[in-house]
Amino acid sequence: MSLVINGRFLGQAVTGVQRVARELVAAADALASEGRWPATRLVAPAGAALPSLRRIAVETAAPFSGQVWEQLILPRAARGRWLLNLGNTAPLAAGAQQTVLMHDAGAFDTPGSYSVAFRTWYRLLQRALARLRVQIVTVSRFSRSRIAAALGLDPASIAVISEGAEHILRKPADKAVLERNGLLPGRYVLAVGTGAAHKNLALLAAARGYLVERGIVLAVAGRADPSVFRPAGALEGVRSLGRVSDAELRALYENAAALLFPSRYEGFGLPPLEAMACGCPVIAAAAGAVPEVLGEDALLFPPTDPHALVSALDRLLGQPNLASRLREAGRKRAERFTWRAAAAALRDTLPEGLD
Repeated sequence: MSLVINGRFLGQAVTGVQRVARELVAAADALASEGRWPATRLVAPAGAALPSLRRIAVETAAPFSGQVWEQLILPRAARGRWLLNLGNTAPLAAGAQQTVLMHDAGAFDTPGSYSVAFRTWYRLLQRALARLRVQIVTVSRFSRSRIAAALGLDPASIAVISEGAEHILRKPADKAVLERNGLLPGRYVLAVGTGAAHKNLALLAAARGYLVERGIVLAVAGRADPSVFRPAGALEGVRSLGRVSDAELRALYENAAALLFPSRYEGFGLPPLEAMACGCPVIAAAAGAVPEVLGEDALLFPPTDPHALVSALDRLLGQPNLASRLREAGRKRAERFTWRAAAAALRDTLPEGLD
């Protein structure tokens, strides 16, 4: 039996889920060049932007796109092969002969963050996949526990593979984003999020007065997909940057006084790990998988306590030695999370006997 990768993510806007899928495929391709990954075809919808890979064959299957393509067209293209799905969903017609990477149980745990159509479909589909006994993989121990609870599974049946952070260092920092948005190095703190309710960006309002008094700007990068996320409302008095490129985001991390990450639900927490890789001190809510991923190398606060957020910010900005220690510790911690290791762990979850 050979392996087919569900390439639906190649036709989607790049957010966290699509980032993980792209990075895992690239790392799997590198492993394949060393003979450490099974023979694989990546099948994507017609019109998707196809990656340039060395050993993994890439092809398209028509017609349709999106959920219709995944449920109707992909199963025919993958017939007789093991199907690897990297974006939370999978075709029911492929039966149990597939692996699904589910990042979290957000559709069950934080329903207010998502549109009604999105969360309803995810709940129905993921419950059906669990009944089919597909192999489920996730990215943290926290997500494993929440997915198991939501789908009535034994947590031991769900493998954990983690994520990587080195992608943020591939492109040189584009510092033009600072000048374009009136940001001075060390004179702003950064937040990264979609604006969905669980990202908890409204909590940052508590820090606005503190920052204004010190002449420090609060800059927010990111934009939500309205077809997926239900917006939590605009945050006033901040420098809104919208969606930024990887090169711009690297520059923002490297020049920020800190990253503020108040999210109250995360299956992994990629932005704070990216920030650590760039030497940016992190202040994050102790929620979801964030404590598991960041450990003691960030300042953590309760996600419902605005005073604790301001206190952590005051400690960091008032103690240069603390900021320096967090920069160094964060870099070292981020080095432990690589996409190569994640792809190797994913390979080890696949059934034996793949060509």
